[in-house]
Amino acid sequence: MRKKFVAGNWKMHGSLKGNAELLQGVRSGVAGVTAEVAVCVPYPYLAQVQGLLSGSNVAWGAQDVSEHAQGAYTGEVSAAMLNDFGCRYVIVGHSERRTYYGDTDAIVAAKCEAALKAGLAPILCVGETLDERERNVTAEVVTRQMDAVIARCGIAALAQSVVAYEPVWAIGTGRTATPEQAQEVHSLIRARVARDDAAVAAGLRILYGGSMKPNNAKELMAQPDIDGGLIGGAALVAADFAAICAAA
Repeated sequence: MRKKFVAGNWKMHGSLKGNAELLQGVRSGVAGVTAEVAVCVPYPYLAQVQGLLSGSNVAWGAQDVSEHAQGAYTGEVSAAMLNDFGCRYVIVGHSERRTYYGDTDAIVAAKCEAALKAGLAPILCVGETLDERERNVTAEVVTRQMDAVIARCGIAALAQSVVAYEPVWAIGTGRTATPEQAQEVHSLIRARVARDDAAVAAGLRILYGGSMKPNNAKELMAQPDIDGGLIGGAALVAADFAAICAAA
């Protein structure tokens, strides 16, 4: 059985004081869980998180990474820089990066490659908009997003990666995919990977990233192909995040 994995995405939230309180609550709240747990935080707080979580069972990572190793790319942060702060994970292809900052499938694939070359595990986000779901092209969209990474990085790279299905229409909207809707796409993702390598597909952890909360986490993660969650708003409340981790 694949081990459950829960990652908290803080998005653009946090302060030094607030982080200290939140991380203390997270660290104590998940101390006894068997699932793998990580928090992905804004760049300025990586040093603080490293200091507060070192020695705990909570890993940490960043919310994005440059596709470039170094150079004249003002404002960008490389995978090697993330390594300096002990990061294990980095989110790539989050829907907000795709929507607001122009991260195309090709750019997302390049970021995955940069992360993997540096020894980081990318949390690859894929998912469809409300318009795409209503046009019944979810399968085509998610497959296209997966194909771009497989073509650039190779199928074996997914053995060192995590995939997160995030229906864009269910992020911060109060709407949530039903367990059956989420399972359908998770199954599709696993089948796409299995087409190239059944062993990689069997071991791949696929997270649900569309407004998972304490009251729906258990039902969602009971689905056969949902291996955990990429948690947004609930990751900012230690008790809620711990409850989701316990459900895993």
